Amino acid sequence: MFKRKAYDKLKEWKQTYSGRYACLLEGARRVGKSTIAEEFAKNEYESYIRIDFANVTDELLDVFRDISKPDLFFLRLQAETGVNLKERKSAIIFDEIQLQPKVRQAIKYLVQDGRYDYIETGSLISIKKNIQGIVIPSEEHKINVYPMDYEEFMWAIGKDPAVIREIYKAKTPIGNATNRSLMRDFRLYMAVGGMPQAVDAYIRKENFEVIDGIKRKINDLYFDDLKKLDPTGRLSNIYKAIPSQLALKKKNFVITAATGKQKTPKDEERFFELMDSKTVLACYHVSNPASALAQTKDLDKFKLYTADTGLFISLMFDNSKQTNEIYKKLLSDKLDADLGYLYENVAAQIIASSDRELYYHTWQKEKSTHYYEIDFLLSHSHKVVPVEIKSSAARNHESIDQFAKKYSRKVYRRILFSQKDVDHIGTLQLKPLYMLPFAIEEM
Repeated sequence: MFKRKAYDKLKEWKQTYSGRYACLLEGARRVGKSTIAEEFAKNEYESYIRIDFANVTDELLDVFRDISKPDLFFLRLQAETGVNLKERKSAIIFDEIQLQPKVRQAIKYLVQDGRYDYIETGSLISIKKNIQGIVIPSEEHKINVYPMDYEEFMWAIGKDPAVIREIYKAKTPIGNATNRSLMRDFRLYMAVGGMPQAVDAYIRKENFEVIDGIKRKINDLYFDDLKKLDPTGRLSNIYKAIPSQLALKKKNFVITAATGKQKTPKDEERFFELMDSKTVLACYHVSNPASALAQTKDLDKFKLYTADTGLFISLMFDNSKQTNEIYKKLLSDKLDADLGYLYENVAAQIIASSDRELYYHTWQKEKSTHYYEIDFLLSHSHKVVPVEIKSSAARNHESIDQFAKKYSRKVYRRILFSQKDVDHIGTLQLKPLYMLPFAIEEM
């Protein structure tokens, strides 16, 4: 199994909350939730039972029809699974818990019983049909599981990201040769992405045709899920439209352009279902960065990114030959300038994987129909850090300069991330993109 940060979060839960709360691992399909849960139970408990509600026998399901008598319930569960449970030394994993809402509701009573620890995994957890008619247990400690972040990817391919952390802390240029080498690793992360199956294929030295095929199958799985939620196809069309709308550099995502139809009240519900699938990331527009960012975010004005940049690349083109060309150009740093939004997507992925909400800001230029735009806003204490993402050159930074003038009292610092080495222009910090995770750590 790959080294995953969610494992450490599970350890924190076990030390602090187990016995009082079940742990819910929530995330998109295929991000590794089940693997993490089972590896944790195997290593940290004397015994465990894993029940996969996507593949469960009628006999085992029948055990859950009545838990009002816990002694009998646990005896039947052990008999059916052939696993001996030990009080306070065993865990029970409920995999794909969203498929059995009544079992999720019963978590309250199982936790109160106190004999064992419980780990739930699920996707589409908050979709209306998955919570209808049940009381959502308050005895759940939630951990978000994301596609593998850049540090996890580096661990997987046998490289030490701690070296980059130390380089970041030094705050000095590292030289073109070293910077180019580290940027090659970062572009490799963008190309492969953070889905464990794709990373595993890369480690097994599969070519990008195979890796891309794996990612396309995951995208197809997402399309199937979205079509089940919304048979009209509007939901899956919104997902498909993410690359094209970023390519057009729109100030915000236009749902009608994605669906090809007039906006309806149902579209808002569809959007929240898409968000609950964890396959996408919403970056909300902030109207007044001088206030706390969450206070002036506009729920009707947002950009959409995919939760995994590797999937984003496979989503961009139906033609695999075109995609192979993108891989070649990306890995050799010959990507067309108009495909720079790939770097914007990976920045969104990195920020979101640190459990931060995504925000951006636009405002109109004086005596002009054009706008300034800050790609991302990060908070630091009571101040704000404007972040610009560039695919290559760092020469154009008018927006971040004007932002610093307009909100001078609010700006903690400002950073432009590109492929270039560490530098600065006045108070504007220039950093290579692979340092973004470590800049976030510092805030």
